[in-house]
Amino acid sequence: MQKLVETRIEIDEKVTGAAQVKNCHRVSVIVTTKNEEKNIENCLRSIKDQTFKDIELIVVDNFSEDKTVENAKKYTTKVYSKGSERASQRNYGAKVSSGEFLLYLDADMILSPSVIERCVEKCEIDRVDALYIPERIVGEGFWIKVRDFERSFYTGTVIDAVRFIRKDLFERIGGFDESLIGPEDWDLDRRIRKIGRTGIINAALYHNEGNFNMKRYLKKKKYYTNWIKNYIRKWGPNDPETMKQIGIWYRLMGVFVEDGKWKKLLRHPIKTFGMYFLRFTVGITYLRSLI
Repeated sequence: MQKLVETRIEIDEKVTGAAQVKNCHRVSVIVTTKNEEKNIENCLRSIKDQTFKDIELIVVDNFSEDKTVENAKKYTTKVYSKGSERASQRNYGAKVSSGEFLLYLDADMILSPSVIERCVEKCEIDRVDALYIPERIVGEGFWIKVRDFERSFYTGTVIDAVRFIRKDLFERIGGFDESLIGPEDWDLDRRIRKIGRTGIINAALYHNEGNFNMKRYLKKKKYYTNWIKNYIRKWGPNDPETMKQIGIWYRLMGVFVEDGKWKKLLRHPIKTFGMYFLRFTVGITYLRSLI
């Protein structure tokens, strides 16, 4: 699996080239973990291998029962224990950080080598406050290819969320809302967009989903959809953006056809069919959770 990821990253870097940025800013990378001994070293190694070097690596672990913490300490001394969910872990990581910028990652994510350099460059040149990072899904099997195809439609939309943020802006809006589990990313993203400028880079972040398991996939979706009610309550069921994020029209059609993206659906009919099968299955799971 690791060989596949490294190969794809190498290709991307040869195509796009590497940005040249002076290391005049510190970036604090916050990785949240819970029982991730199989993934954590790939993630942390990709951070250590960044072309940008002034990086503060922070791991905030949710009391893992495996070797996650032990493995993390091979790469950084800044390993902390904090629960109970991802939002509180990320907020704690930001609190103890010293960087001008924050980048938050999950343990099953791997950065292509120039991601952080490109983020800093984009913020310096275009004077933006937060960035979306294109996410690629990697793993094995047909359904992973379908998941990667689906994810390619979301970058920079209301279904996506910024990952690289100026710390002063993060603190100004109060960080993540710890009452939300799952949609805390959406919530942070829209509060940032209200007072800050956002952008997108062209270097990829790889999300390693390994061997796709439909039962596990739907179980994870169901867990997060159980918390959607809190998000709807906060922003209102008639809020236009909320209606896009959870509404049938945009999630099943709008996001896939806007800005000429419908052409990609026609070029990949098999992946399109698989994607809609997953979308309908997740939709049924969501509706059942509301009953």
